[in-house]
Amino acid sequence: MNTILLNRAVLEPLLTLDDCISAVDDAFRAHGEGRVEPPGLLHAETPKGEFHIKAGVMSLGQPFFAIKINGGFFGNRVNYQMPNIQGLVLLCDGNHGYPLALMDSKAITVKRTGAATAVAAKYLARPESSVATICGCGTQGAIQLEALLRLFPLRKVHAHSRSAASMERFSQECSARFGVAVTPAPDLEAALADTDICVTCTPAKGAFVKQAWVRPGTFVAAVGADSPDKQELDPALLQGNKVVADILDQCLHVGEIHHGVSGGFLTAEGVHAELGQIIAGLRPGRTSPDEITIFDSTGTALQDLAAAMVVYRKVSAGGTYPTFDFFAA
Repeated sequence: MNTILLNRAVLEPLLTLDDCISAVDDAFRAHGEGRVEPPGLLHAETPKGEFHIKAGVMSLGQPFFAIKINGGFFGNRVNYQMPNIQGLVLLCDGNHGYPLALMDSKAITVKRTGAATAVAAKYLARPESSVATICGCGTQGAIQLEALLRLFPLRKVHAHSRSAASMERFSQECSARFGVAVTPAPDLEAALADTDICVTCTPAKGAFVKQAWVRPGTFVAAVGADSPDKQELDPALLQGNKVVADILDQCLHVGEIHHGVSGGFLTAEGVHAELGQIIAGLRPGRTSPDEITIFDSTGTALQDLAAAMVVYRKVSAGGTYPTFDFFAA
């Protein structure tokens, strides 16, 4: 047997956003129903960046295992002309352990993260939501917007960033690409006063979404805080509102729940549910048009695994792809 090698250019068209939304929904449902083991997370710091190592097992006719190693080095683009985030996903057969495929992780990470927001929004946002604010005007911000547009009739989008140039570029590109009015929003407080759905997807290490700015009825998807030192939301926002975790044990170590608990604004028992429990019908989603709902999206190995399984299923159905025998004598 040989291991299939999939670089970014080959993998990108094999994994559609619609594929990801469906696969991520199924993965969270399986977790909520107790049909998969909780995934694992390891975080490692280096002098100039960090690594996330995420691993999990799930069945699709047969068991599969995947591990993703992602490096986040946010000076790369400026200092080395390299991507700020890069890494690999290794997919293995869960019956005998053979490495089936080694894949570039970018498309998987970007699309499965946008997909998780769309899935959570389906249960936690008001169905008639028409105005969104995207905090973070990079690749992830664009996929978040694209995923939301799959489910909501957005008529206006506020684009917020610390960089005026980034807001302008993002607004122009996304307006043209998605056919929706996207405008720069340097004043985040004013934008949030006119927002149904807010997504934060930045590498910020300090809260910039203030509790007082979020109006009743808003759905907030907090995406950026995927390591212990990252933070985007005022932890007071978690107090008294409906907070949903992707994986609670993980969110207690990274993410906004981590900061809320450490600051005394929230307890683990005060978290309303995990997303999978809501999808499985074990806990309610949004129950009132005025409640503020918050999804702590730290990113899970189950999402990576679900997306990698979609890709592997497609390449196994036909086509010619590079392979390598790692165990050749």
